Amino acid sequence: MAHATAIRVAPEQPTQAVCVLGTATQLDVCSSAPKDCTSFSITAPPGVAVDITHSSPAKKTPTGSSKWPLDPMLEVTLRMKAASSSMDDQKVQISYYGPKTPTVQALLYLTGVEISLLADVTRSGKAKPTRSMKDQSTWTWGPSGQGAILLVNCDRNNPQSSGTDCEDEEVFDSKDAQDMSLVTLSTKTPKDFFTRHRLLLHVAKSEMGRVRVFQATRGKLPSKYKVVLGPQQPCHHLELPGGQHSIDFYMEGLAFPDADFPGLISLGVSLLDASNPELPDTLVFQDTVAFRVAPWIMTPNTQPPQEVYVCSIFDNEDFVRSVAALAKKAKCKVTICPEEENQDDQWMQDEMEIGYIQAPHKTMPVVFDSPRDRGLKDFPIRCVLGPNFGYMTRGPLTGEVTGLDAFGNLEVSPPVTVGEKEYPLGRILIGSSCYPSKGSREMHRALWDFLAAQGVQAPVQLYSDWLFVGHVDEFLSFVPAPNRKGFRLLLASPRACYHLLEEQQRQGHGEVLLLEGVKKQKQQRIKDILSNKKLREQNSYAESCIDWNREVLKRELGLAEGDIIDIPQLFKLIGNSRGALKAEAFFPNMVNMLVLGKHVGIPKPFGPIISGRCCLEEKVRSLLQPLGLHCTFIDDYYSYHMRHGEVHCGTNVRRKPFTFKWWHMVP
Repeated sequence: MAHATAIRVAPEQPTQAVCVLGTATQLDVCSSAPKDCTSFSITAPPGVAVDITHSSPAKKTPTGSSKWPLDPMLEVTLRMKAASSSMDDQKVQISYYGPKTPTVQALLYLTGVEISLLADVTRSGKAKPTRSMKDQSTWTWGPSGQGAILLVNCDRNNPQSSGTDCEDEEVFDSKDAQDMSLVTLSTKTPKDFFTRHRLLLHVAKSEMGRVRVFQATRGKLPSKYKVVLGPQQPCHHLELPGGQHSIDFYMEGLAFPDADFPGLISLGVSLLDASNPELPDTLVFQDTVAFRVAPWIMTPNTQPPQEVYVCSIFDNEDFVRSVAALAKKAKCKVTICPEEENQDDQWMQDEMEIGYIQAPHKTMPVVFDSPRDRGLKDFPIRCVLGPNFGYMTRGPLTGEVTGLDAFGNLEVSPPVTVGEKEYPLGRILIGSSCYPSKGSREMHRALWDFLAAQGVQAPVQLYSDWLFVGHVDEFLSFVPAPNRKGFRLLLASPRACYHLLEEQQRQGHGEVLLLEGVKKQKQQRIKDILSNKKLREQNSYAESCIDWNREVLKRELGLAEGDIIDIPQLFKLIGNSRGALKAEAFFPNMVNMLVLGKHVGIPKPFGPIISGRCCLEEKVRSLLQPLGLHCTFIDDYYSYHMRHGEVHCGTNVRRKPFTFKWWHMVP
């Protein structure tokens, strides 16, 4: 909201003041009124609107003007209707009256000026912001909300740069400027106005490290941009001539919302009276525009795929071909990271998560680089970051990076409604330990705090530390569905697997082998698996851990049992490096799948072959095909499963952003 200083008048000498168009300026007529006067009247020219509020009605003077009592509760405001062509060109006369004293007059000379910051506070996305009647200094959520939006300028338009655009103090080209938010300062003043006044552009010192503002230089080709605000630069004196002018500023965010930064930044302009060189400048008027830095948003499996990422390593050619063929069916691009780039690190899902940022004028994918820093550590910044593809990372400042800091442990649900609370962008799912112990693991607090601070996909903590790798994608996935909530939650289920195997044994197939045809692996008969008491106990434990998560997911995502599909799966317990027993998949983990629209790439389980078909594959097909999904089973046994991962772990997907605008929600 724009603010102006109050004007005080005195009969002793004329008063000069500045009124900014669109602003109601308070006029104090009481504090300097002559001692014996009890009422007053105001005479103003047509260019000045006077508004007087008082509980008692006005009385008429002999000249026909209104006479008001001098009362401290009385409020007088002035509004200028047009900018002045010369200084002090609007004369206001205040007449004071007393029962026994002659009329006393005070003169006020006003100069009307136009000074306004214009930004896209209505979120229309128009290239040029227009004047809004709304309060620009506040930021509100919801479809009727207001407030401007700022993007972190985290892509790379300069091919010679080694980092993101917001890491330098340059606007590389017009495309770089399009990543920023436009703010226009409009002024209209008498020609000699700025010989006695100054304009100051500013941000709070606490915010200057999170924003940078460039001033565009007009009339020169190519256009030039000068940094005027940013780190170590909280304010900038504008050198302006009088008359009518319009100056464009381009703002870029330097930081995402985080635990110590709510994401709000205010850009202000202050008008200062500098007429007396022997005194400090005095504040006359101030206007402020509130911005919110756009959050980083994750996309769930239910969003349409646009690009698939996979690594090429020694002896995984068949896997890469299968993924590429699936992507072709889904009509999306494939990017293969070669061996020299991945350094034998095939876990593409763990290295990065691809989301997006959005303002009304621009939407841009942004890769979130995990702090795991293995062979793929340079891939996101070297091969993904580029023009219109942003990059950011968060690393723990202190403490150990664990396997739970990899992004196979980071998923997001489709949009859900929980009771009366809507989550139109879904909820982030993070695996952790449910209770502390000597060897327990959890996602580093710096990552959790960052994800929570985005404010639009409220995180849910799940229990994943029971697993050897410890990632949520080892026991859950989401697939699109044509009914109910528009999706199904898939959960790995030892219970469902035992029911399936028991049914096959009842039908006389107890001698059929699991993992038949897998070289150098022990094949086991159905009846041996079912009679293995130790394995049964281990899977009872795994089922209890999954059931815990099942209830959390039902509660936090507003799900019913009909929204969940149990995918047959067995686990086994093995010792980790700290001597603790943890669970891993007994055969390729089918829930760890690649979802590309209606096409799903599922780890080939090598289950018992009944009537020429794998009974595990047939069961999964019977569960997913009624949803309109096409199942492709991909052999990942040696290249991924034997290394404690599956299809989802070895791939990554850039997906289409939500059509829902994040600023329309209410967190």
